[in-house]
Amino acid sequence: MRKSMMRLAIAVAMTVPMSVAMAAGKVHNLLLQINDNDEARMQLTLNNAANVMKVYQDKGEEVHIDIVAYGPGLNFLREDKASDEIKTRIKSMKQSFETVSFIACGNTKTNMEKKEGKEVKLIEQAKLVPAGVVHIMEHEEAGWSYVRP
Repeated sequence: MRKSMMRLAIAVAMTVPMSVAMAAGKVHNLLLQINDNDEARMQLTLNNAANVMKVYQDKGEEVHIDIVAYGPGLNFLREDKASDEIKTRIKSMKQSFETVSFIACGNTKTNMEKKEGKEVKLIEQAKLVPAGVVHIMEHEEAGWSYVRP
């Protein structure tokens, strides 16, 4: 019994330093989804992103965050629809954290343009992808964490 306990203690002691060493070089990846035209939800999404960036920055670890906007949520990446406060926060966040991306759904943009009969202009920080949901799926399949605030 005593030998078993000693082996277990040694195994645990050897595991802890290895797990700490593995975490040191870890890159964290997060997808945040916004598909509502709700200012409070967008503010919450930006708060979540800023909080995550700060935690990993303080720990000296790398984190990538994609904020994916589709459906009515695309309004927050539109030049003519996003509030000045949201545009200012997005610009500031992108300047402060180069590993945060604002992803705009191409399908939603095309449908908005058809419905409105005019070109939809996105803010300069937005990156257009063919389909927002596909972007989320492919990144989840690649191991990214997903949160819908």
